[in-house]
Amino acid sequence: MKGKLHEKLGNEVWLNKLLHNLSKSVKIKMVSLLAGLSLLIACNSEEKEVKITPEEMHGLMQQITDVIVHDIFSPPVAARIYSYSTIAAYEVLAQSDSNYVSLAGQLKELNPLPKPKMPIQSDVAALQSMYLVGKAFIFSEEKMEEWHQKWEQQLMEKGIDQQIYDNSLQYADTVSKHILKWASSDNYKETRTMSRHSLSNQPQHWEPTPPAYMEAIEPHWNLIRTFVLDSSNQFIPNRPTPFSTDTTSQFYKEVMQVYNAVKNADQEVEEIAGFWDCNPYVMNVQGHVMFATKKITPGGHWMGITKIACQLDSADLLKSSQAYSLTAISLHDAFISCWDEKFRSNLIRPETYINRYIDEDWKPLLQTPPFPEYTSGHSVISTAAALALTDVFGDNFHFVDSTESSYGLPVRTFDSFVNASQEAAISRLYGGIHYMPAIENGVKEGKAIAGFIQNNLSFKKQNDTKQITQSSY
Repeated sequence: MKGKLHEKLGNEVWLNKLLHNLSKSVKIKMVSLLAGLSLLIACNSEEKEVKITPEEMHGLMQQITDVIVHDIFSPPVAARIYSYSTIAAYEVLAQSDSNYVSLAGQLKELNPLPKPKMPIQSDVAALQSMYLVGKAFIFSEEKMEEWHQKWEQQLMEKGIDQQIYDNSLQYADTVSKHILKWASSDNYKETRTMSRHSLSNQPQHWEPTPPAYMEAIEPHWNLIRTFVLDSSNQFIPNRPTPFSTDTTSQFYKEVMQVYNAVKNADQEVEEIAGFWDCNPYVMNVQGHVMFATKKITPGGHWMGITKIACQLDSADLLKSSQAYSLTAISLHDAFISCWDEKFRSNLIRPETYINRYIDEDWKPLLQTPPFPEYTSGHSVISTAAALALTDVFGDNFHFVDSTESSYGLPVRTFDSFVNASQEAAISRLYGGIHYMPAIENGVKEGKAIAGFIQNNLSFKKQNDTKQITQSSY
């Protein structure tokens, strides 16, 4: 009995050891199997991680520009569209890189974005946010939707994870609502119902010009909320030259400078004027028929230059987003400042003065835009945009400007952004639509705006204090 008990106990010990070893073996195999599965899942996840390239952002920006041209938005309104759409993209991307900071708390009344509640791809969410905000501001939504369908198809063909894609789109929807709510408080809607510009019977004041004799565009744009500037009238330029019909007066001399610039224009002058025309309101008259020629806005031209700079610099998605945002913000605030002065001075255009007092048959090279003369919008906004791009990419940045090749214009070459902006400014004299003080003081106005924005807006941490000096321009 004792022997059988001992044998039984021995068998139980042996059985326990066997079970223990077997369990250990199974555990090892299970761990190996789970590790393999984890590696497989990780590999699959890596294969489905579809990175968004800067070219996709450039393509979306071009689509927004094309729709702006198609829908014929005014230059100030176009700058507003560029600003909110690019800020939306930047704010999403900045969350994914500790070297960059949010613009919330820096731009007026912009609050931080809500954080994503599920795993997302920031680059996908950023482009989707840019698309949604841009689409909300234009009329031809179907043209934006065409771009989006192609982009979505490309992502699916690349094998993006469906859940991540859905999460990213859902977050982008949240972001776009956040940005659009912010935009809704900038006074734009209120200005849509305000009174038209009242014409004056004073000889020095602006009046509609041929051939369409359009009413003044955006007379209340100085009421739009600025992003960085303290107010629309923060940088009021020097007063325009006092109006006079006296042939010995300074004003008459400035008028004759415009008159002779057009009269003596050579091929180079004509090419420069035409290259920087950027007038979305050009009207053509054939007999009793009048039709519009759709053109890019001045801001659209500079957003195109931004794309070229990003490509030459091989800028990644975040740097490209920074460049677009800073340029757009600079354009937006520059238009507000410029339009504030335009309707303060309400100065007569050269075409009106020359036809009335000097030569009734004289015509400018360019069609006169429908708003007062002083200061020159091209001079103000081109200077601000050029200095924004210089801040991102540096000075002496050689580039070939092919922005308007698709609109039938040849390319022009520049050795710096400032070089390009100076040509844009003087093109308004060549075109016969601005006096020199509007150009020279417009450049000063744009420079002051750019300096203030760059000294009060940071995109990166530990950003050194910047000061735009006289030697910068």
